Amino acid sequence: MSDLATLEADLSARIVAATDEASLDAIRVDALGKQGAISGLMKTLGTMSPEERQAMGPKLNGLKDRIGEAIVTKKAQLAEAALEAKLAAEKVDASLPPPAVRTGAIHPVSHVMEELARIFGEMGFALEEGPDIETDFHNFTALNFPPKHPARDMHDTFFLNATDEMGQRKVLRTHTSPVQVRTMLKQKPPIRMICMGRTYRKDSDATHTPMFHQIEGLVIDEVTTMADLKGTLMAFIKAYFEIDDVRVRFRPHHFPFTEPSAEMDVGCDRSGGSVRIGTGDDWLEILGCGMVHPNVLRACGLDPEVYQGYAFGMGVDRLATLKYGMPDLRDYFAADVRWLKHYGFSPYLLPGLAGGL
Repeated sequence: MSDLATLEADLSARIVAATDEASLDAIRVDALGKQGAISGLMKTLGTMSPEERQAMGPKLNGLKDRIGEAIVTKKAQLAEAALEAKLAAEKVDASLPPPAVRTGAIHPVSHVMEELARIFGEMGFALEEGPDIETDFHNFTALNFPPKHPARDMHDTFFLNATDEMGQRKVLRTHTSPVQVRTMLKQKPPIRMICMGRTYRKDSDATHTPMFHQIEGLVIDEVTTMADLKGTLMAFIKAYFEIDDVRVRFRPHHFPFTEPSAEMDVGCDRSGGSVRIGTGDDWLEILGCGMVHPNVLRACGLDPEVYQGYAFGMGVDRLATLKYGMPDLRDYFAADVRWLKHYGFSPYLLPGLAGGL
């Protein structure tokens, strides 16, 4: 009797101390398996006398039943504890809003800026930046704008009450060209740079917005010519619109900061209410360009008898419209998530010249 009591106490203690189903199953095998302690005692009943078997049988069966029941009970407790832990880890507070679903997308303007940076970066252009609030010198004077130029009028430009060190009112930059001025003032030639960013003018309709985006490029050295400018822009058009056969033409124009100046047109098809670049017999003006005016070089401390170069500029929003088909520029800034969901780009699809823009 004392041996059975000791065995039961030992097995019961092990069952209570079990922390998982694996350790509990090991106890079951040790007690009730074919080679288990209780199973071994049950096998000895055949060697006992009838009187001994009559006395020992009920005791062994009772021990077997109690240990088996203790194992089943403990297994149920472990399963319940595991379920409680899982529920605690996965519980949802119904009083809180559901977790946000990541549905964001890259705005077409941001995507096109990345495309432009990749294209001109492959051509060796460095990316420069400048402030949105500019001085009259950087925005107008250094770029050869005469004092009475229409661009300086209040109805065309956003002037601020703040003044610069010369007492002149500051202005929200009307183009990104001031970055070219700042680059020439801080860096000696050779210069090969682009700049992109927000610009501001008092204009608003389907093809104009008070705030829009521009990209401009500048090359200054001792040997650059108009032919280099044409070659650069033709290579850009082919890369951006991803077409090998593109028709372009350069028309004489006037800009205060370049001489000679030109506007560049690309061949297109306007039929069907849309514009398709690279096909058709129509023309579309896409950018302005020219050789940097000697007065601009002098204003930036460069000798026009030694240095020359070219500059170009175009609207990023317009480039996005031509390539991706957005019909109205005002929708770019309407903060409509439906529009962005339709026209936006996945942040995982980064543009590149090797894999495509």
